[in-house]
Amino acid sequence: MHHAEDRFEALIEAAPDAMFGVDESGIIQWANGQAERLFGYAREELVGQPVEMLVPEAARADHPSRRAGYFIDPRPRPMGAGMELAGRRRDGSEFPAEISLSGIETEDGRQVCAAVRDVTDRKRADQKFRALLEAAPDAVLGVAADGTIVMANGQAERLFGYTRQQLIGQPVEILVPDAARDIHPHRRAGYVSDPQHRPMGAGMELVARRRDGSEFPVEISLSAIDTEDGLLVSAAVRDVSERIEARLMAERLAAVAEREALEARLNQAQRLESLGQLAGGVAHDFNNLLGAILNYAAFVGDEIEQLELPADKAEVLRHDVGQIQRAVERGAELTHQLLAFGRREVVRPELISLNDVITGVENMLRRTIGEDIELDVRLAGQSTTILADRGQIEQVLVNLSVNARDAMVGGGTLLIDSAVIDMDDSSVGGFAGIEQGRYVRLRVSDTGHGMAPEVLRHAFDPFYTTKPKGEGTGLGLATVYGIVTQAGGFVQIYSEIDYGSRLTVLFPAADGSPAEPAPVATTPIESGTETVLVVEDEEAMRDVTSRILHRNGYQVLVASNGPEAIALVRRHRGRIDLLLTDVVMPQMLGKEVAERVRAMRPGIRVVFMSGYAEPVLSNRGILDPGIVLVEKPFSDASLLAHVREVLDR
Repeated sequence: MHHAEDRFEALIEAAPDAMFGVDESGIIQWANGQAERLFGYAREELVGQPVEMLVPEAARADHPSRRAGYFIDPRPRPMGAGMELAGRRRDGSEFPAEISLSGIETEDGRQVCAAVRDVTDRKRADQKFRALLEAAPDAVLGVAADGTIVMANGQAERLFGYTRQQLIGQPVEILVPDAARDIHPHRRAGYVSDPQHRPMGAGMELVARRRDGSEFPVEISLSAIDTEDGLLVSAAVRDVSERIEARLMAERLAAVAEREALEARLNQAQRLESLGQLAGGVAHDFNNLLGAILNYAAFVGDEIEQLELPADKAEVLRHDVGQIQRAVERGAELTHQLLAFGRREVVRPELISLNDVITGVENMLRRTIGEDIELDVRLAGQSTTILADRGQIEQVLVNLSVNARDAMVGGGTLLIDSAVIDMDDSSVGGFAGIEQGRYVRLRVSDTGHGMAPEVLRHAFDPFYTTKPKGEGTGLGLATVYGIVTQAGGFVQIYSEIDYGSRLTVLFPAADGSPAEPAPVATTPIESGTETVLVVEDEEAMRDVTSRILHRNGYQVLVASNGPEAIALVRRHRGRIDLLLTDVVMPQMLGKEVAERVRAMRPGIRVVFMSGYAEPVLSNRGILDPGIVLVEKPFSDASLLAHVREVLDR
């Protein structure tokens, strides 16, 4: 018996809680060491005293009746379940407590064994947790495994419109929209069976329901917490209405910006198209004037060589004639740039390698940009075949390099690189009108001063330049635009002040082997004795053309328009070997003149001449097969070479 008592006392002393034995009259019969430490009394001061001395004054009056009530049903249970209990120390201080009761039978009668635990630390931690919970920006709900809400913070009240008391004890489905309510228990059960921290409904658009029935988009994160009462699911719910509205607003703004950008590009294309039409009209008459000036100057030069003039005077006259011819050449170059910009120039496309074209002009570009600018060329490691006019692509490279040089006054780096790229849905947006597919890309980048947005908007406009008067025509980029678009390509500029510029050109990739560059003709031009019918409505050009042919042995017939030429062919009894006709003339175009004359003189050869033949002899700028064209303004050598080439076929 004593051994059993000894073991009981040893267990009581080892217990982590303060323990008391209290008889039915409320007198403390025994206490352990933890009771001394917790309440601050010596054991002798506790034993024989009423237990109410350890009860806070606010609860002391009710305690005897509660104690008596326990003896009616003395089974083990927590005291004051659901109540906030406290103990009172010797110094009068109070502390939160948990108290467990159990009845024991002794020789002296029944007693209550009370185990008292100080839960100050737990209460403090619980208060911190609740403070954090209340401060959380999201609505936080604690949901039991059966779907009952057992906890809610203040943000949950504000978000859903229920008070905390209205939420606790209710199924969580009251917060789920009607459309998802039936499936929600199944999803909840799935989470409980595999609890881990994760967003709910990943990849789904989640919606919650307020007390007033309104619905709103949410994000929900779930966490599982093991508690004494079983698994608790913590759900953090965030209203994302503002975020979605902001995203939709951003998408709307992006769509508006894209539409405005598209309209701007369309307006620019329409403006450039109108200017191109104007350029074509001007080019026809202007090239006739330049052709007359160029060749009359050549005639004068030839006469000077026949005269016996003092050497110094002859030299002055030669200089003047040379100046006239150089001015004409500059005017002709401007006209060609205008036609190229307006996509009105007749081109002779062939399969060419962009890499080969870049390599072919690389040395010339190095000389052009100067020693203070480093030229970095990086070529694609695969086929860069495109269908384009080799000369025009060379002109693009020269124009872009000169522009880059002028932007790098103090030196810098010019990068020319090529690549083959595949354009898909995600990449075509930067180029208006472009389709998916494979493209050969040319990029020309510089480290110059860059362009302001206002300048960038007008970069392709003809005659728009930021250079001082007399130092630029404003046709460089306009010409590039025309050449690229006429070749079926696309062009785009990116530039920032002080960071330089990058111009990107995309040409549709072509299949096949590139053509070899045509050899440069070195044989002298031969004269002839054949009969040539010249049809030209511009008197000066008619006279110039006739004189060139006469001077080189040809027999010449002359007509000022189509009907006159046809009448001349009808009445002329002799042989006519070649028809040399202007393209754009009043009453009858050169193409119709050629058809009518061929009908009367089968086998006659035809050479066209024009400063603006694009809408008559070509399809979208590509010269019709079999047509020979002398472009105005032409020199005597150029004219005679074409005439001889056709006659010798």
